[in-house]
Amino acid sequence: MIGDGGRMETEAINAAEFFAGIGLVRTALEPLGVKVVWANDIKQAKYEAYRANYPDAEKHFKVDDIRNVVGDQLKTLSRLELATSSFPCIDLSLAGNRRGLVGEQSGMFWQFARVLDEMSEEIRPRVVLLENVHGFATSHGGQDLTDALARLSQLGYSLDVLAIDAKHFVPQSRPRMFIVGVLPADLPNNAHVGVPVVSDVRPAWVTAIHAKNQDKIKMHYLDLPDLPVGPTDLSGVIEYGAPESLWWDQQRVKAFVDSLSDGQRLRFEALRTSDALSYRTAYRRTRQGVSMWELRRDAIAGCLRTTGGGSSKQALVELGFGREPRVRWMTPREYANLMGATEYRLIAGTPNQQLFGFGDAVVVDVVRWIGKHYLLPVLRPDNKAGN
Repeated sequence: MIGDGGRMETEAINAAEFFAGIGLVRTALEPLGVKVVWANDIKQAKYEAYRANYPDAEKHFKVDDIRNVVGDQLKTLSRLELATSSFPCIDLSLAGNRRGLVGEQSGMFWQFARVLDEMSEEIRPRVVLLENVHGFATSHGGQDLTDALARLSQLGYSLDVLAIDAKHFVPQSRPRMFIVGVLPADLPNNAHVGVPVVSDVRPAWVTAIHAKNQDKIKMHYLDLPDLPVGPTDLSGVIEYGAPESLWWDQQRVKAFVDSLSDGQRLRFEALRTSDALSYRTAYRRTRQGVSMWELRRDAIAGCLRTTGGGSSKQALVELGFGREPRVRWMTPREYANLMGATEYRLIAGTPNQQLFGFGDAVVVDVVRWIGKHYLLPVLRPDNKAGN
């Protein structure tokens, strides 16, 4: 395609965004030339946040249960090449009910596969990208993942599995696994068969998945660069201009400190009396039926969660110079920053809805890294813009 001035332009990669949430997959991939032409989520509040950042969502975003989506609805999309799916993790998470793919929420994987199956081979996306928690790999002794890979293989895809912790990009520990499915005709020349060597994107438990399934399911892998070294503290994500009124009063801070275990209090005091200002995040935990606060050992955030109650929200603690400690809940802007969505506009929904949306989303930098080093080399092998 020739653009203005005779400059060669790469044709956009048309994508469908299943379980789109607030749109962070789009935020990640759009700068790489991906154009979302269809999106779906069941939550109206998430759609409102998505539309506030991408007004064209009014034309292509379907707010509905995926069980009501049929493949025919996507057949009119021009050259659909990519489908992404961040299907619910609640039944797969170690913190969830572990019902796996028979669960009401995580079982929506089968609906995603059904929609792909209803699309003819001529319009089925060339590549699919799925994201979920590490618990997917161990659910029902690993059988859920094997069944999912087999279903995608039946649809014609060759599969690869990756594991990436967001801490390589942002100051948040957020380990996630990804499945990349590629139609065989689109596998690049440098795609390998067999079991990949252990690396930071394919730790031993991932290579074991390849070894277990390679004789039953078409699988491949691509060589990928090492992950970057991520930030080691929260300095780049804190909303320093947050209202002073958000900081808790002395009585509430005292209750926070009093709830700490002996070991936690030693850590707290060491940071409070140090000659440097530091920030830590904290979660409420229930230990032997007692609600307690726990201060994170390192200086990055724990994994953000959907806000279903106080125990799922993350607090920010300011300590140092022997001063009185300060504690408050993290803000929606800080959640956005921790998800790599630093430019995301917080103009829709309540603060709690915003926290929920980010806690249920993908980290922008992680998906963009996959897009640059995996999706583009497959879908646009001659495009050097992502290098």
